[in-house]
Amino acid sequence: MKTAEGVTESLKVNDPMAWVQRMNSIQARAEEIVREEIIYGEVAV
Repeated sequence: MKTAEGVTESLKVNDPMAWVQRMNSIQARAEEIVREEIIYGEVAV
C-alpha cells in the first residue's frame, strides 16, 4: 500500500506530518481489510 500510494522515506524527511497522516490511513485500511476477511469471512463460510 505504501508503494502504491507513493509513501516514501523522502516524504517522511520532507513532510513528516503528511507521512504520518498517510501511514495512519494505510494502517486503518489494512486493519479494516483484516477484520473483513478474518472476522467476517469466517461467519460467511
